[in-house]
Amino acid sequence: MKIDKCILAFLTGLAAGHAAHAQTWPVKPLRMVVPFAPGGAVDVTGRIIAQALSTRLGQQVVVENRGGAGGNIGVELVAKSPADGYIIVMATAGQISINPHMYAKLPFDPVKDLMPISPAGMAINALCVHPSLPVKSVKEFIAFAKERPGKLNFASGGIGASDHMATELFMSMTGIKLVHVPYKGGAPAMVDLLGGNVDLGFSTVATAIGPIKAGRLRALGVTSAQRFELLPDVPAIAEAGVPGYESVAWYGLFAPAGTPTEVVKKMNEETVAILQTPDARKRLTEAGVLPTSSSVDAFAAYIATETARWGKLIRANGIRAE
Repeated sequence: MKIDKCILAFLTGLAAGHAAHAQTWPVKPLRMVVPFAPGGAVDVTGRIIAQALSTRLGQQVVVENRGGAGGNIGVELVAKSPADGYIIVMATAGQISINPHMYAKLPFDPVKDLMPISPAGMAINALCVHPSLPVKSVKEFIAFAKERPGKLNFASGGIGASDHMATELFMSMTGIKLVHVPYKGGAPAMVDLLGGNVDLGFSTVATAIGPIKAGRLRALGVTSAQRFELLPDVPAIAEAGVPGYESVAWYGLFAPAGTPTEVVKKMNEETVAILQTPDARKRLTEAGVLPTSSSVDAFAAYIATETARWGKLIRANGIRAE
């Protein structure tokens, strides 16, 4: 009985400590780690949310860029940080749902070491072909590629990048065979696509929209489930010949495992509120990001589904990080 009373006292004290923490939080600035270099869509998304969170929480949210290893370095930093509610990371599908299947060993476990807070956005890609390719629709492209198995090549920002995985999924669902030409980032991939050195690419809308509107690239479809408002005349691939196709590079906020539940709940509520404001939605959409939010539980369920889906594709095609 004495042991039971000790355990009860400990748990009661722990619960009281968490409740007190939640009531006083935050009492100092927060750090938001972005595991990529400044200027990209993930960074832009993080900074828009951080700016609004600073106002809503009454404490500055400082954005810290920690790039490297496909985003793994920045995520590891947060995964191994104290779970005190003062550090979060804007992670992506790459680090959470894709990299665990591509790397023989990661320095963190996305499930055990992190707590999901809320999704933040989805970067939409577009199936873009060089104008020299004689196709004007998804169906025409599929037929064209099937007549030339292994003859057409596609550019990507690197093995495991969102454009690479979008293409792998497209190939698996259509039965076509394309040759992968990986680059060190989306920018050099776009340069060679514009130059006609590669035939196609599943480029992010934010990167491709200028060349598309200038007629230097032809967009056949977007990778979201529905049309994207930045390219209203371009159909979703799912409606243009590949039913059920969807491939988006989602971003979301995570905290170290063990962060007080009430703090995570508060951050979720504030993030959801921010992403529903006209200003945030407008700024994110202009950056080529589809604003997305949900409850903590719904986000966790979505992550589990995404992790299983990409794991199956990666294993089936033997994709490994270099």
